[in-house]
Amino acid sequence: MPATERVVELLTAAAEAAHDKKAENVLAFDVSEQLAITDAFLVASASNDRQVRAIVDAIEEKLRVDFDAKPVRREGAREGRWVLLDYLEVVIHVQHDEERNFYSLERLWRDCPLIPIPGPDGKIPEPTPVPVRSGEEDLPSLGSDEAAVAEDAADAEATSREAQVAAPTAPAE
Repeated sequence: MPATERVVELLTAAAEAAHDKKAENVLAFDVSEQLAITDAFLVASASNDRQVRAIVDAIEEKLRVDFDAKPVRREGAREGRWVLLDYLEVVIHVQHDEERNFYSLERLWRDCPLIPIPGPDGKIPEPTPVPVRSGEEDLPSLGSDEAAVAEDAADAEATSREAQVAAPTAPAE
């Protein structure tokens, strides 16, 4: 089910507030087909911790005033490197440029449709393809079922190895 009108309104308002504080690379993804816990992600970045916090504060203020919306969860605000605001139907990620480049959420969710939101000039920009890192051409994104299965298998294998390493050995007689 595509993003609802309310979700698009929240995303648009959050993006506007982010742009007002000079956020960069603001993107919105419709993750409603892949996740049951939320309908959309908004991802924005800034060049320093202070700017990350200012963007987060502006988004919270805008959504509170215009929609009477308050996040049910807020994480990472103290560090100011990656702040997550959870509004249930929308999850907002404001990241320092370094975290944005390292974690590359847009790469992980590249199979999810982008939700058009206005840029700083008020116009909806043309979507640009998400670059694939070298060696990742054949890897599934997190938006696919195969990725979840592969991740679960890798986690189970790692847990099994950790248990084997941690298991006490019988003393030699």
